[in-house]
Amino acid sequence: MKQKEKGLLFVHLAVFLFGFPGVISKLVNLPSFSLTFWRLILASLTLFLIIKLQSKKMLRPTRSLDLWLMISSGGLLAFHWTTFFQSIQVSTVATGLLSYSAFPLFTIFLEPWLLGTRFRRKNLILAAICLAGISLLVPEFNFKNNMFVGVMWGLASGLSFSLLTIINRKLTAHYPSLVLAFYQDTLAMFFIVPFFLVRRFSWPGNLKSLALIIFLGVFCTALAHTLFIKGLREMEAQTSSLISLLEPVYGLILSYLILKEQPGLRTLTGGCLILASVLWLSYHSAREASDQ
Repeated sequence: MKQKEKGLLFVHLAVFLFGFPGVISKLVNLPSFSLTFWRLILASLTLFLIIKLQSKKMLRPTRSLDLWLMISSGGLLAFHWTTFFQSIQVSTVATGLLSYSAFPLFTIFLEPWLLGTRFRRKNLILAAICLAGISLLVPEFNFKNNMFVGVMWGLASGLSFSLLTIINRKLTAHYPSLVLAFYQDTLAMFFIVPFFLVRRFSWPGNLKSLALIIFLGVFCTALAHTLFIKGLREMEAQTSSLISLLEPVYGLILSYLILKEQPGLRTLTGGCLILASVLWLSYHSAREASDQ
């Protein structure tokens, strides 16, 4: 198998694994912050072993700005995963995945402000299409409605992921991606710990839950990130960006096969609008990056 084909396979497998966490959050009877905590512990340990096996240097932040950015990214990652799981637990896998998938909507407004990049007015059209899709996910704007609450948590997850992505653009220029992922997962774990001081500590209730959490932390997080990073070396950013959009698609298929969740026409239409706008944005952003 050629290196490019192997890279393509790695990225597809990674994105497929990224589609499982939403389903697992429905199958494991744990609060969202507990599920995030176990995911972070297992992911951190696995990434540490992978880094040692690959003989990578554990570069430490030498600049105070990098240190603060890493600490901030750990907090954002903890918030991102907790709100993502919360979104799905109070609503459906489709609602959580699709509302979170709107994170590029936040990026097109935050990136010019935080990084000083050029704002493109044509992105306002994409934002409008994306908002139309989000509005279709919400049956009514009422905090007593679980779908509305799920969308709000999903959007909070998307906003935090957008900020995390912007920070990572700064940090990946100085630190290997796997090492950065290890630091962020470890820091995020410490951000979750205070929740156990005010809420009851939750253990996996049975062997099935334990197996699913191990699968979540080791395979869907640490291994998936490793495969994704490894695959990126053999392909263009444009291709990997487009493949990444399959995450909610895989998640919806898995939720249908495993949980028998069948999204309604309104949800599917909203999802198509969100994914279409994100697809267009990702495609043109990757093209512009490859032309530079």
